[in-house]
Amino acid sequence: MTRFTVNGQPVHYRLDAETPLLWALRDASNLTGTKYGCGAGQCGACTVHVDGQAVRSCQVNIGTVEGALVTTIEGLSADRSHPVQQAWVAENLPQCGYCQSGMIMAAAALLQANPQPADADIDAAMTNICRCGTYPRLRRAIHRAARVMAGREIIAAAPPPGIDPVDAAAAVAALTPVSGK
Repeated sequence: MTRFTVNGQPVHYRLDAETPLLWALRDASNLTGTKYGCGAGQCGACTVHVDGQAVRSCQVNIGTVEGALVTTIEGLSADRSHPVQQAWVAENLPQCGYCQSGMIMAAAALLQANPQPADADIDAAMTNICRCGTYPRLRRAIHRAARVMAGREIIAAAPPPGIDPVDAAAAVAALTPVSGK
């Protein structure tokens, strides 16, 4: 039996302690935003946060995260309003989309640790594989999310699901644009 917190909710898995975190999240908790890619920790499609650090969940057994705080893409923001998610949309980053949840989680952890990363920092931290080759847009999206998080930019992106576009437009119109790079 293993206990930890997933997306702010306590969980108690009655699974073998050697079960990969990926399978506990997907199969036992139905959190399918975390993707299975390679199973060897190389591609990053399964990236989640464990105590704020980006980890490849296919390589972490649930027994090793006892008492930890785990965040999946579903827990990053319920309404897709996290600056990284908004920047992803604004930069038209996703193509096939399979790797994107892992990429978003890795980028969010990077920006938490380094709010103003240089291209070299992004290259070092973003080791996720994107078969569609969206890497130039990835850099732009991370820089844009950093500006949003620093309050230097507002993204007027499409509203998250469940928000009426009229309400979203009114909210954006009420904001005073912030200039800067």
